[in-house]
Amino acid sequence: MLEADFVIIGAGSAGSATAYRLSEDGKHSVIVIEFGGSDIGPLIQMPSALSIPLNMSLYDWGFASEPEPHLGGRVLATPRGKVIGGSSSINGMVYVRGHARDFDHWAEQGAAGWGFADVLPYFKRMEDSNGGENGWRGHGGPLTVQRGSRTNPLYGAFVEAGRQAGFELTDDYNGAKQEGFGPMEQTIRGGRRWSAASAYLRPALRRKNVSLVKGFARRVIIENQRATGVEIEAGKRIRVIRARREVIVAASSINSPKILMLSGIGPAEHLSEYGIPVIADRPGVGRNLQDHMELYIQQESTQPITLNSVLNPFSKALIGAQWLFFKSGLGATNHFEAAAFVRSRAGVDYPDIQYHFIPAAVRYDGKAAAKAHGFQAHVGPMRSKSRGSVTLRSPDPKSKPVIRFNYMSHPDDWIEFRHCIRLTREIFDQSAFDPYRGKEISPGSHVQSDDDLDAFIRDHAESAYHPCGTCKMGRKDDPMSVVDPECRVIGVDGLRIADSSIFPRVTNGNLNAPSIMTGEKATDHILGRTPLAPSNQEPWINPRWQVSDR
Repeated sequence: MLEADFVIIGAGSAGSATAYRLSEDGKHSVIVIEFGGSDIGPLIQMPSALSIPLNMSLYDWGFASEPEPHLGGRVLATPRGKVIGGSSSINGMVYVRGHARDFDHWAEQGAAGWGFADVLPYFKRMEDSNGGENGWRGHGGPLTVQRGSRTNPLYGAFVEAGRQAGFELTDDYNGAKQEGFGPMEQTIRGGRRWSAASAYLRPALRRKNVSLVKGFARRVIIENQRATGVEIEAGKRIRVIRARREVIVAASSINSPKILMLSGIGPAEHLSEYGIPVIADRPGVGRNLQDHMELYIQQESTQPITLNSVLNPFSKALIGAQWLFFKSGLGATNHFEAAAFVRSRAGVDYPDIQYHFIPAAVRYDGKAAAKAHGFQAHVGPMRSKSRGSVTLRSPDPKSKPVIRFNYMSHPDDWIEFRHCIRLTREIFDQSAFDPYRGKEISPGSHVQSDDDLDAFIRDHAESAYHPCGTCKMGRKDDPMSVVDPECRVIGVDGLRIADSSIFPRVTNGNLNAPSIMTGEKATDHILGRTPLAPSNQEPWINPRWQVSDR
C-alpha cells in the first residue's frame, strides 16, 4: 500500500514548490500524484514553441468554457497543464509577481497574513533573479528569472512610445515600481523553459523521501471529517494512496474545486443533485471564478524586421537547429520582452491595465494574422468585476466540469476594454513608431465608435489563461471562504489547498509567480513553522494617481 506523511494532488506550479519545501529537511515523506506525462520534449523545453503544447491534448486537459453569453455565445479554450510542471510547462513563461496592493487587498478581504509585507519574503526566497532591482529581488532560489536580449528595435520603440505618451518607465516591474513601461521578465534558464518541474520537482524527486505516482485523482478520502488519503485510478485500477498527516490539493483552479465537490465538499444543493454525500457544505467551492481577458492590437510594420520573416518552414528549421545544438537564438526566448503596467484613469491608485509587446503579428495558436510584417500589443484590464463558476457536469470523475466565466458580464468591463484599445492606438501613434508604423491590422482604423469597438471585443477578446479564485481563502466565518489563511479547508481536518484557486482576487499580471509563492508559503503553514518575517519595504505609488492616469 502506498502511503506518505503528505500526499499532494498535482505536480504543477504550486504542487511542485510544496513538494520541494515539505521534503527539504528530510523528516517527512511526500507522494505527488500527477496524471500527465513527461515534460522532456523539445516542444515544451524550447521557449519559442510555447503556442504548440498549449494546443496539444498530450499536455493539456482540454477544458473549454460553456458558450459565453456576453461574447456572442463563443466557447473559449481554458488550457491547463496535464504534464509534469502543470501549467508552468505550457504557459508563456512570463514572470509577474503581482502588485503590492493586490496582496494587501487579499488581507483586507480576510486572508490575514497574506498582505504584501507577508508574501514579499516568499517571492524573494523562490527567486534567482538576473537583472532585477537590488534589495527587492531574491538570489539563489530555485526559480531562475531573466530578461530577454531585446535586440529587436521594436521593443525599444514600444518603451519609448510609452514615455512619449507621458507614462512612467520602470526598470523592474517586480521591484518597488510596477507602474510603467520596461523590460519583461521570463522563467527561462540557459535557453530552456524553467518550469516548476525544472526548478522544484526534479530536485525534490532526487531525494529519497519524495516519489511521483502517475494516476488520475478521483476524490479525497475523508473519514470522520478528516482527509486520510486520495483515491486514484492508475492503469485501469482504482487504489487509495494514504496520507499519514495531510492531503494537499494543488490541481488548478479548475480541477481543485472539482475534486473537492467529488469528495463531498461544496454547495450542498449541487452535490445532492448528483447523489454525492455532503461532508462539508461550503457554498464557495467553485464560485468566484476570475480570469484576465486580452485583445491583440496589431499594426503593420513598414520595415521587414519582425518575426513574420521567420514563420516559414526553412527559417523555423534553422531556429530549431540553433536551439537544439546551442540553446540560443530566436528559439531561446518567448518573445515577450517588453511590457507595461498602467492606470486607466485618475483616481485609480495602482495599475489596472497590462501590456505584453511582441515584434510579430501572430495568434496564440502560432498562426500569422497577416501576410505582411507586423507587431502587436496584448492588452487587457486587470481587475474585471465579472465572476463565474466551476460546477460538476456529472458525478463521474472523468467528465469535464462545467466552466462558466461570465466574461464581460459587468458593464465596466466594456468601458475598460474600449479604453485599452484607444490607449494602445495612442501609444502606437507616438513618434517612436514613425520609422516602423504601417496601417492598423486589427481592429482596423475603420473601427472607431463605441458600438464598433464593442463588436470587435465581443468577437475577438481572448482569455489570457489566468483562471483563479474558485476555492477562495478568507475568514472562517465567511460562508464563501473555502480555506482559512493557513490554506486549511474549512470543515475538514488534514486537508489543504495550495494553488491559484485560493486567490481571493486575481492579481495584476500573469499567475505563475503568485501560484508558486502560494506553494512556498503554504508549506510553512503545513509544517507549523513561523512564517518568514514580514518585509518593511514600501512599494512605489504614483504621486499623481488622484489627478492623472500618467
